[in-house]
Amino acid sequence: MADVEASAALYQRVFGPIGLREAMRFPAGDSVVVGMAGPDGNPDFWLSSAGGAETRELHVAFRAPGRDAVDAVHAAAVEAGVEVLHAPREWPEYHPGYYAVFLRDPDGHNVEAVHHG
Repeated sequence: MADVEASAALYQRVFGPIGLREAMRFPAGDSVVVGMAGPDGNPDFWLSSAGGAETRELHVAFRAPGRDAVDAVHAAAVEAGVEVLHAPREWPEYHPGYYAVFLRDPDGHNVEAVHHG
């Protein structure tokens, strides 16, 4: 991440509707490492400074408990000025009931909130 603090704040704001929150942090050189957790409280998603120039796009998907949560992530992203790659809809080419929104994070990565209905 180019700016861990900014990314952590944005992830919490946008993905807060599905329960994503900061669970822990610790110093790392001139920056920090932030562990993000879902509703279970376990830090499973980690943000840290990039060791060099990022040269490829990552795709990360967060499970949402329902379509309304996916829609709430979309609304939070729009309110925060985040680039929406694909507004919420069903993606039957993945599987029936796959309902997701796709966004661009501050480092250019494709992040998604998905409900597997």
